[in-house]
Amino acid sequence: MSATSAKTATTSKLTADLRPAGQELGQAFKSCLSAVRRLRGRENRAHGELSDAQYGLLFNLVDHEALPTSELACLANLSPATATGMLDGLASAGLVQRTRSERDRRVVLTSLTTHGRALVDARHAEFAPRFAAALAEFSDDELRTAAAVLGRLGAMFDEIRPTPAED
Repeated sequence: MSATSAKTATTSKLTADLRPAGQELGQAFKSCLSAVRRLRGRENRAHGELSDAQYGLLFNLVDHEALPTSELACLANLSPATATGMLDGLASAGLVQRTRSERDRRVVLTSLTTHGRALVDARHAEFAPRFAAALAEFSDDELRTAAAVLGRLGAMFDEIRPTPAED
């Protein structure tokens, strides 16, 4: 049995309680996540390249003049501690500016620099046409259905809590 057919056989045994369309969606979802992980891995290995998470911070600043670290971390799906460390590096690279809030000196506000905005614009110009092309053959209703399915799956994953280990 080939590796592909072995994988298919294992997958079908593990997902036998799903209807075929659900099995197809599950496999497509796993393949998409794997592709994103591979992309992140390639970017992290490229010297001097920003990580996907760092780009996430920058992209979330585009529509805001400045954001507190805690809010930016939430938008980028990062912990505040992780975001703080990344923002320090982005500030050192001249991509963001960090200043204390005038209203509450405990709050640090982050905004894009001109260099940071240019980097975001270049990244968007690189990926937006690819994203649009990948979705071009689907109707708006199909895309809304896909968004609803992905939203439901995201909520399901967020609800899963680890089971306590038995002693």
